[in-house]
Amino acid sequence: MSGNDTIRLSKRVAEMVPCSRREAELYIEGGFVRVDGVLVEEPGARVAPQQHVDLAPDATLLEIAPVTILLNKPAGVSAAALLMEANRAPEAQKERFLKRHVANLQAALPLPDHASGLFVFTQDFRVARKLLEEGDKVEQEIIVDVEGTIADNGLAELNRGATKVSWQNEKRLRFAIKGPKPQQIEVMCKSVGLAPVAIRRIRLGRIAMSSLPLGQWRYLQGYERF
Repeated sequence: MSGNDTIRLSKRVAEMVPCSRREAELYIEGGFVRVDGVLVEEPGARVAPQQHVDLAPDATLLEIAPVTILLNKPAGVSAAALLMEANRAPEAQKERFLKRHVANLQAALPLPDHASGLFVFTQDFRVARKLLEEGDKVEQEIIVDVEGTIADNGLAELNRGATKVSWQNEKRLRFAIKGPKPQQIEVMCKSVGLAPVAIRRIRLGRIAMSSLPLGQWRYLQGYERF
């Protein structure tokens, strides 16, 4: 395709609808435009006269709302690297996936690399404020697999202060803790003779990971609150 006979997709859409160039850009960025049957989200993409351009019947100029993404992060894996449509949970396919949904994301209360479980990314300033600025007030539920024999009165020692710790089984502890510092859970376990071998976060505030498969993600729904 020669670059001399192509025009910007936004110009083509503006002429086709018709609408303003800015409105055409919003249609394209909103995921409503296909070129030869392929979704194109870049207004600056170039198209040739013979290419077929379609605008979806449900196209809207409503502002694209910022998203929050919940991910079940495996241990030892980069969370950001999993944010692609192929890793979206199958039962969570109602919203359209847009490239702009994975741009300008903030990791809120991120997990260390060696930990797994509920990881939150957000574009929403309200969620960022809740989890970043007020993160010390948000309770986290964390499951820790341990080895070793707990010291006498060790469980009582772990429950000193605001942290609530209980046994899930003979090799697994449940922590309910607000604003844990880096390595805090590891240090607490070791202080009572236990060696943590796996750490998994299953809840942040009122949002639980529930049945979200390992390595997959979904959008936070409008009715859900941390």
